[in-house]
Amino acid sequence: MKIVVQGLWHLGCVTAACCAKHFQVTGLDFDAVTVTKLNQGQAPLFEPGLNELIAAGIAARKLSFTADAPIACAHADVLWLCYDTPVNEHDESDVESVLANLRKALPHLPEDALVLISSQLPVGACAKLEKKFPQFHFACSPENLRLGKAIDAFEKAGRVIVGIRDGTKRALLEKLFAPFTSQILFMRSESAEMVKHALNSFLALSITFINEIARLCEHVGADAKEVSAGLKSEPRIGPKAYLGPGGPFAGGTLARDVVTLTKLAKAEGEKISVIPAIKQSNDLHRGWAFRRLQSRLGKLRGRKIAVLGLTYTTSTDTLRRSAAVELCQQLLKAGARVAAFDPAVKSLPNNLSKVSLAVDVAAALDGADATVICTEWPQFRQIDWPKTVQAMKQPVFVDANRFLEKELKSIAGVEHLSVGRAK
Repeated sequence: MKIVVQGLWHLGCVTAACCAKHFQVTGLDFDAVTVTKLNQGQAPLFEPGLNELIAAGIAARKLSFTADAPIACAHADVLWLCYDTPVNEHDESDVESVLANLRKALPHLPEDALVLISSQLPVGACAKLEKKFPQFHFACSPENLRLGKAIDAFEKAGRVIVGIRDGTKRALLEKLFAPFTSQILFMRSESAEMVKHALNSFLALSITFINEIARLCEHVGADAKEVSAGLKSEPRIGPKAYLGPGGPFAGGTLARDVVTLTKLAKAEGEKISVIPAIKQSNDLHRGWAFRRLQSRLGKLRGRKIAVLGLTYTTSTDTLRRSAAVELCQQLLKAGARVAAFDPAVKSLPNNLSKVSLAVDVAAALDGADATVICTEWPQFRQIDWPKTVQAMKQPVFVDANRFLEKELKSIAGVEHLSVGRAK
């Protein structure tokens, strides 16, 4: 089987590298710089084990990368669309940029080829493509990767959802996913597309729900962690529910689907209330850390605030849609002095030019009035906190998810402020 993976950022690189262990794979992207680096074994962003997996595929002659669509698509059995759909500051997807790139590749595919879509496109996308390009088969398989754990999630998928109009290419899809899972849930294309919207929106709903409960807990003396444990003990909810009080959801992944469903309802004339409220609640909660600092310190002008962790999540170096970056910008606007440290960040973009990038945790905390734990890097737990805290002007920690609760609770004088707890 010959596979073309189109779109080579996070989703596409992981998909291409993992598939190359079992099939002949060509990665296609119209960014020549990205392609050159990938052919040298260098992914465009950090993901544990990804560079090594890419290099292994290239060495085995099972994986190559090109910006030339005719070369990539010649004799392809499957074109797997894997662009990470861009999202603007309003969490709206730039669908047209993805479709425009797809249209550049389609003329070079053999007739009767399968186009498998894992990019985030709105429900109904497959139907529209089928109508416009009847010479191809279209299917949808929503991606389910996580930054920092993407390879394991791909190679050991608990299940894969596949939407396809007819059974003509079902055997090909079963062969494609066989190395990664035995659980393939086939359904109509629109259902598979809707599953992704609904799944992310439900996770977002769970997060916003428990964070609203948590903010109420702060006023009445309840502990949101204990409330969460009580909820998860209910069999109708379960221990794996997304009910951990803490920071807001960020990065655009969940918000994108909330916005997509909200716009879909408006377009169809369907009045909905719960789904639009998810984003409204989360947007409010995004300011929790900033408000907590204000309530504890008063005016922030001239105060030094240490920010630990800047990336969107651990095990990556991307700052795209990072809640920590947003917090830094809020603090600077309020006149605070910001010192930040992140083990994966060696330089700062222009929008953070006024942030002091510290060489280590101790330097960031030196003379700080408060410290905010943003990205929960495991190495932060290895710090000698009793010694490091002594350098702070005030040992105040804002730690939404209680990441450092164990490390800080025994240090005299430390204030540890978390979501869902009054003190």
